[in-house]
Amino acid sequence: MEYVKLGRSGLKISRLCLGTMNFGKKLDENESHELLDLAVDSGVNLIDTADVYGGKNCEGLSEQVIGRWFVRSPGNREKTILATKVYGVTGPRPNDARLSAYHVIRACEESLRRLRTDRIDLYQMHHIDRSTTWDEIWQAMEKLVQDGKVLYIGSSNFPAWQIAKASENAKRRNFLGLVSEQSIYNLCERTVELELLPACEDYGIGFLCWSPLNGGALAKRTTSDDRNDDPGNEKWRSRQSRLDGWFSFCAEKGRSPESVAQAWLLANPLVTSIVVGPSKVSHFRSSLDSVGVHLEQDELERVDEIWPGPGGPAPEAYAW
Repeated sequence: MEYVKLGRSGLKISRLCLGTMNFGKKLDENESHELLDLAVDSGVNLIDTADVYGGKNCEGLSEQVIGRWFVRSPGNREKTILATKVYGVTGPRPNDARLSAYHVIRACEESLRRLRTDRIDLYQMHHIDRSTTWDEIWQAMEKLVQDGKVLYIGSSNFPAWQIAKASENAKRRNFLGLVSEQSIYNLCERTVELELLPACEDYGIGFLCWSPLNGGALAKRTTSDDRNDDPGNEKWRSRQSRLDGWFSFCAEKGRSPESVAQAWLLANPLVTSIVVGPSKVSHFRSSLDSVGVHLEQDELERVDEIWPGPGGPAPEAYAW
């Protein structure tokens, strides 16, 4: 396993991150613990979850499963960089969501209780909150950091302008601010190349990719029959020739499509780590191969021909 610094922080994380959205949902507790064991044994040290993962009953099932794994094997806590998220609905009351100081503080306490730990290593805002000022958000985060309950702050699904706004506000407060952003990025979804990746680079913010396989499409886990029942099947049909070209390219290289798709992400110097959220243990084993896959320049160019991006960063991508 390879390790790199998370943005401008001194924290080193693995190039692969285990995403746990399927814990308590598609994976039962035993399967989830098996996956956690495999990840740690393979050198993965970043475990990503959220207070809303695992079901729709505001129970934080994914966090609970991880917490019981720590209890089962206490030594695993110190082998793990633990990341969770705040923003989603965690209860029926009007303040049981979003990023008010009230909710952030209470949600953190609840996550700590479910995770059976005294700290969250990376606390990520799951979405922007247009109704709460950055002064209020940072005041709450500063309190959590001062109390030792949170070590680093990250964001998820933020646009570039909010990254800039949050970072400038934190700078005025003499606070470290954001060290990471987690967003969707894969061969099918390359919008982040326009503004988000350049913003993260400029502010020294690590970039974590979620959905690296575009919901399994790039790994050929979705069949044509499945797509016919998909409301978006027209979109899939329009991509069929690209998918055919993609699978042919991977076959020529002698590597699985999932390992090549993830290797393409890791070849980008602006990508810190990719969040792999498997629904089966076997899927994660396949993902581990991506760290050892190398793509030559001509191969990267061929991938761009199959899956063209937006043309580079803004404004060059569309103005010149």
